[in-house]
Order: sequence, then C-alpha cells, then structure tokens
Amino acid sequence: MSSGLRWCAALLFCASALNAQTDFASRYQLYGGYSFLSNSLNGVSGAQHSLNGYEIAFAIPPWHGLRFKMNMFQYLGTNQGAREHPYFIMGGGQYGRHFGREYLFVEGLFGEAGVNQNWGPNQMIGPTASIAAIVGGGADTPLSPHFAFRVEGDYLYTYFKLVASRVPLSGVPTYVPGLPTNFGRISSGIVWRF
Repeated sequence: MSSGLRWCAALLFCASALNAQTDFASRYQLYGGYSFLSNSLNGVSGAQHSLNGYEIAFAIPPWHGLRFKMNMFQYLGTNQGAREHPYFIMGGGQYGRHFGREYLFVEGLFGEAGVNQNWGPNQMIGPTASIAAIVGGGADTPLSPHFAFRVEGDYLYTYFKLVASRVPLSGVPTYVPGLPTNFGRISSGIVWRF
C-alpha cells in the first residue's frame, strides 16, 4: 500500500471514529447512485423513451430538520435518431425526520439543465440550457453507522424548445407541440454520512 493511500485510509478511519457517536441525521450526507428519467427530452407522444443515468448529491447537517442540498444528475440515451445527454445541476432544501430506523425526507430544488445541441428528433438543433425544478422525497434505510440505502422519487419540470429552422441565423427557439416538460424521476443508491 502506498504512503498516500495509507494516509487517506487513516483519515477516513479517524473521521469515522469522530462521528461514531453522532446521530446520522445530523451529519453531512454524500449520495451516489442510479437514476431513471421517465421520458427523453424529445419524447413526443408515440416516441417516448426513458433515460438511464447517475446522480450525485451533497447535503449539509440540518437546522431543525431542514438542510441545504446540492444535486447533480446526468442521463444518456437515444431517441428518434438523436443522442441525448441531459444533465441537471440543482440546489435547494431537504426537510427530514426519523420514523423508527428510517429517515424520511421531502425536498424542493431549483437549478439549470443542459443538453447536447442536436438533441431534437432526427438530430434537429435545439438550445442547450433550460431552467429545472424538482419536488419530491425519499427514504434512507441504515446499513451501518455511516452508510444508508436511499430510494427517492421526484417530479421534474424542465422546458426545452427546438430551433424552428436549420437556416443559419434564423434559428429562433420555438415551442413544438408535444415536447415533454413534466418528468418522473426515480433514484436509488448509497448515502455516506460523515
């Protein structure tokens, strides 16, 4: 084992020992896991396709059950002849309480969404940024003093438009009927409480 790796292992061990006596809800939370999006961005009626991806989140210790949370998730997929790589960077509040061993929470997040430029049907060009908002909740089940398994479900709103024309300099974003703005999102993974 290299010297640097030994130092990292020693620091993790010390951090775990210092936090061993604290309540898991009062700790920082670092989450990573799988994420599922109910539809692709260009998934109009009859061409709906879900997307798979990952999620990373960080939350600070709570104040009266309310904590600040930063969240980033990304999806990869193909629909209607176009590759889509949407990502979301969000921040907001998470309110949680213990019910027995379980830690249940609700959250509201707001932020930015981005996607590759040719995400529209048949690789039609579209704007690459939009606002996004999430309302949802989830549950953490303890696995050990420092780790928990999380299941989370959210409603996601984001509003992407397509460019009306492929003619240079005339690409004005326009609303295309049927483009989804409302999405369901499910995530599951491991929370490290430190």
